[in-house]
Amino acid sequence: MKNVLIIGSLLVFTATTAFAQDEMVYNEPAGFILHKTTKAQREENRLIRGEKAASAPAYMTAQHFMIDFPNATNVSWKLANFEETSFTLNGKEMKAFYDPDNTLIGTTTPASYSDLPANAQKEIAKFYKGYTPRSVMLFDDNEFNDTDMILYGNAFEDEDNYFIEMTNNNKTVVLQVNMEGSVTYFKDISYSNVK
Repeated sequence: MKNVLIIGSLLVFTATTAFAQDEMVYNEPAGFILHKTTKAQREENRLIRGEKAASAPAYMTAQHFMIDFPNATNVSWKLANFEETSFTLNGKEMKAFYDPDNTLIGTTTPASYSDLPANAQKEIAKFYKGYTPRSVMLFDDNEFNDTDMILYGNAFEDEDNYFIEMTNNNKTVVLQVNMEGSVTYFKDISYSNVK
């Protein structure tokens, strides 16, 4: 009887130590063991989990987004200054920005140069001769949120604005145009990768 207990204890001890040395991957919903992983696989899995965490929005932000844009498709998230999502709504490519309180700051949509107020187009033609518009974007502010927005690495106060990238040979500048047509120099992005 003693021998049976000793042999049984040794078997349990051996099995415990053998299993403790291998990391097992679990199927989280079901809790089943799928396979043993190597050190390289564990490192790759850790990196993938980190990337997913860095690109996944906060739960409340995702909930607010679904309420704000219920018909959005092709949704992807990015974490930078704010929680930023790119999506398609009614055939139009858009981006939405959420603050740390999970509240919508505003959206951006591509626009055309002809969308700018006429007086802004005249002022740009007068003061930026030799420049050509590369892209135009409309920032639509959420008037119920006072958080200042950051675009191209610069903060600006809450209000709807157009942002126009203008190029001249190697120089690229961003102009800010408000809804009344007032043009303001915003930033030189010639040697920058900030958008």
